Formats: sequence, structure tokens, C-alpha cells
Amino acid sequence: MLSAEPSAVPVLTAADLIADPGAHRVLTGDRPTGPLHLGHYFGTLQNRVRLQDQGVEMFVLVADYQVITDRDLADRLAEHTENLVLDYLAAGLDPERATIFAHSAVPALNQLLLPFLSLVSVAELSRNPTVKDEIAHSSQAAVNGLMFTYPVHQAADILFCKADLVPVGQDQLPHLEVARTVARRFNERYPHADGSAVFPRPRALLSEAPMLLGTDGGKMSKSRGNAVALGADEDETARIIRGARTDADRRITYDPTGRPGVSGLLLLAALCQDRAPETIAEEIGDGGAAVLKRTVIESVNEYFRPLRVRRAELATDRGHLRQVLRAGAERANAIADATLAEVREVMGAI
Repeated sequence: MLSAEPSAVPVLTAADLIADPGAHRVLTGDRPTGPLHLGHYFGTLQNRVRLQDQGVEMFVLVADYQVITDRDLADRLAEHTENLVLDYLAAGLDPERATIFAHSAVPALNQLLLPFLSLVSVAELSRNPTVKDEIAHSSQAAVNGLMFTYPVHQAADILFCKADLVPVGQDQLPHLEVARTVARRFNERYPHADGSAVFPRPRALLSEAPMLLGTDGGKMSKSRGNAVALGADEDETARIIRGARTDADRRITYDPTGRPGVSGLLLLAALCQDRAPETIAEEIGDGGAAVLKRTVIESVNEYFRPLRVRRAELATDRGHLRQVLRAGAERANAIADATLAEVREVMGAI
């Protein structure tokens, strides 16, 4: 009989983290489905670098196996994987302090999916709101089994290295709840001989970054063509931002509910300038969309110029990117092999 799991996922506060950053291990990552964009930077990358610099142990996953959860082909997977590492390094992740690795290079991690699947019911998976949303936006004619087990695969990602902290947005809490459920049920069913637990129950580190909208006023997304890629040059950045949706009101104000397009652009400029969007709106005043877009273009190009220079330099040595992945895989494999051996031991496996 599967026991119920409390719905609330405990959240670690920034104060808790700062008090003892070295006590925490973080698992985070991305699917290599295309270039990372400005929303990724302000939403996650910037925070990952901050955590790394605070002394938190970082595991950054390139979730290449999860590319085929919602599409039939893993198009240009090797290229996208290397470019993801390129974006990571350009943003400031340091492979000497962060373990950067790919799913497909760590067999023991993926093998944990099998015992973990025995700990959750089909009904629980079908009720998961994130799975429902992913299925709704899938490009496939039929939902495959990997999509259905996506939250349990993520639990394996988190638990293989015994991460105790996962940076997430509010909408990703159901996935973390699955990982906590899997950890609790495994520990109850297969404790060590002395009664101690095999896995920690990870907590959430909720992102405080506001969500950036795409140039069409919708969610910024790699697949929707409404975002500025980190690797975009200044001319391309200007072209994309000039095409952003605004409205007919010449007076520029910050009103995320009533004027999402204008407010999204103001927020982007504000993040780049480290100022309040209301202040920038007041300065633009009656300048209209043309002045707003010019301000955003200048702000983005100025802020990301050093990152883009680093990215261009790193891109000249693709061998270095592959070496980063090899080194990360070596460390991740050592940990995953040890965890799988521990799992097999407590389960009584041969």
C-alpha cells in the first residue's frame, strides 16, 4: 500500500542557505533543445552562478534523454548539448566547482528509475499537474511512456547524487514533491540495517526572479521563437526587440496585468540596469514604444556584451566543451555507481 505524501514542499530560505552554503548539494539543469535565452539567464543561470560562488556544491544536468519526452526525434542533440555547456561557461559556471554532465553518460543514474517507478502509482503520475501541462504542449501525436514517467526520472536525477536542495519555480513544485515521495517511500521500505535512511528528502529553493515574457507577450520559450538567445549578436538582438509586441498608448507605464508587452520590455531593461522598472518607465514617459525599445536594446547589449565576448572565445575550442562533459560524467558516474550499489544492497539485490 502506497502511503500518502503531504502536499507542501519545504522551502529553504536565502538566510538558511547563506548561513551554511557548504552543507548543501544542489541539482539543477536543462534539456538541450536549443539555445538558452535571456529568460533562462535571469531566471536560473544567474542564480546558479551565485550559488556556486557562495560555496554550494552544484550538479548541473544536461538532460539529453528528456529531449525525447515530447518529440519524436532528438534533432541536433550533440550540437545542442555542446552549446548548452557553452552558455553555462559563458554565464560563469566553473567546471572546477560545478559538476556539469549529461544524462546519457551516467548509466547508473538512469537505472535508478526502475526501483523508483515501483514506489509510485499510475494514478499519482496521471494526476501530476506538470505532466498534464507538458502533455498539453507536446508536439507528439501520442504521449509516450517517457513523458508519463518524467517526474520519476527527475527524482532519479535529484536523488542519485543525494541532492538536498533543488532550485525551482512555483510551477515545478509538483515534480519535487514526487522526488520527496520517492525518497520517503524508499527509505521506509528499504532502510539500512541500522534503520538510517538512504536518501535525503530534497527541499525547494524557490526562484525570486520575475518571469520574463517573450516578444509576443507570451511565455519566453526556445520553441516559440519569441526570445533573444544568449549567443545572439547585437544586431540580431535589436531586430528581435524591435519586433516585440507593445500597445497604442504612447505614455509608458509599468502595469504587468494591463500592459504585459510594455511591462515585459521594461522589466528586461530594469534587470539589465539593476533598477526598478517603474523608474525606467517614468524616464521614458511619453517617448512611446520606439524610445522604450531603444532603451531595452541598449540595456541588453551593454549588459550581455562581456558574456558574449566570453562565449565567442569559448566557442573556438569545442574540444574543451566536450572535456568539461567528460570530466563531469566521470565524477557523476562515481557518485551514481556508489548510490546504485547502496540501493542494491538495501534491496537485497545480487
